[in-house]
Amino acid sequence: MKRFDYLTPVGFVLGTIIIVIGIISGSGVSGFRSFLDLTSFFIVTGGLCAAVFISFPPRELKKAPSVLKQAFIRQEDNVKDLVKTFVSLSDHARKHGLLSLDDQAREIKDPFLKKGLLLAIDGWDEEKIRLVMDSEIAAMEERHRKGRRVFEKAGEFAPAWGMIGTLVGLVLMLKNLNDPHMLGPNMAIALLTTLYGSLLANMVFNPIAAKLEEKTESEIFIKQVMVEGIIGVQSGKNPRNLESQLVVFSSREEWQKQPKQVKTKKGSVHEA
Repeated sequence: MKRFDYLTPVGFVLGTIIIVIGIISGSGVSGFRSFLDLTSFFIVTGGLCAAVFISFPPRELKKAPSVLKQAFIRQEDNVKDLVKTFVSLSDHARKHGLLSLDDQAREIKDPFLKKGLLLAIDGWDEEKIRLVMDSEIAAMEERHRKGRRVFEKAGEFAPAWGMIGTLVGLVLMLKNLNDPHMLGPNMAIALLTTLYGSLLANMVFNPIAAKLEEKTESEIFIKQVMVEGIIGVQSGKNPRNLESQLVVFSSREEWQKQPKQVKTKKGSVHEA
């Protein structure tokens, strides 16, 4: 299930508030305007955009907004429920045969899990299924890597353009040493471009790239659980043995919270 990841905007807002408070506490509200300079902003953002446009083809840049959107969405994948699904499929396959899972497999919404189960039902052996599914995971990882490269490179370019802006400001300042009125504005350009470049890199682009990388790792983990579950069902593994194999992917605390089934003397089952 996909949900809004509130931590991403909270991080942006919290970082901005901390910086604003730091500026105001040191210089007052009136001094905050000293940290706003359009020339410095345009040098950093203009140079950053130019570098990104040169580095990537149009098709990659067009994907950037949709990739950015993923940083604000979290996928809730419950390993515990996934394990229970495979235990149920394994039990059904052992009782009624692997072909009996065809209807259930076609109703599964996850395309990766659906494909793996259909391969197993079609009679593919373990080695071929694992090869196909691992190739799917590798292709997904590569797609995700290409998607976040725009933000990783932007995180590298932003501080560099901040330094370029600093050099521009210093050159202008040195050329106007005879004019005291120009020293302040030129020094502001020199320092604020470095500030803007560092802020963009360390509060925007690098955190977004890190968030996207973490989401990729989480998705790979879930798909690896699916692969092991598919192989277990395909090989006709005992449901209890399959559960024992897959439960290691879930935290111990998560499973300890589950109600345990206890048999009464009469043979009925109730939850403890």
